[in-house]
Amino acid sequence: MRPVCRCSCLFMAALILAFMPAVQAANNDNLVQTFFNNLDTLQADFHQQVRDGDNTVQQVSDGKVWIQRPGQFRWDYASPYRQQLVSDGERLWSYDEDLEQVTVQPIGEVLSATPAMLLGGSQPIEDIFTVEPLPTSGNRQQVLLKPKSDDSNVTALLLDFTDGVISGIRAEDSFGNITTFTFSNLVRNRELYSALFRFEPPAGVVIVGETD
Repeated sequence: MRPVCRCSCLFMAALILAFMPAVQAANNDNLVQTFFNNLDTLQADFHQQVRDGDNTVQQVSDGKVWIQRPGQFRWDYASPYRQQLVSDGERLWSYDEDLEQVTVQPIGEVLSATPAMLLGGSQPIEDIFTVEPLPTSGNRQQVLLKPKSDDSNVTALLLDFTDGVISGIRAEDSFGNITTFTFSNLVRNRELYSALFRFEPPAGVVIVGETD
């Protein structure tokens, strides 16, 4: 039986996209300002862990992510279950290989209720969050973000930087869950193939949602 928090992968993956453009940072005073500066594409490996309110590990996942601004992304979950989350800028395709099912949603419906609306860069981060740089410890820098609105399920985000490069994000939600992403092998502004952000449902899968 799969972990009960499996459905959180879609929400958290979409959420984290809002902050992935933060790759390089000089110091805690301008970390937030550099989040969206001069970024076109990003790719990285990720390790994801979800803990519930009792601090019990509910899920551990690994995979790879590609982002092309504005609005296109792909998350490939390789373990423990093979899943793909692909946005072509208009629709989000969520494919579960084991269940042989694809869910299709307009991208606005998925992102509009979360801080991931910032992916397109149309709204300053300071309009959505209070931003609190935390004290630097050695080569580690952190920034705490808290939503100004009660509309989001996310209650706090902690961004981790190591030697000026983002290395992790910790997200707390109103259900008491904590989702942690650890990033490695980050590459910024490398040209990506457009085919990465096109999804063709495999033959025989069940499709839920509108594809036209």
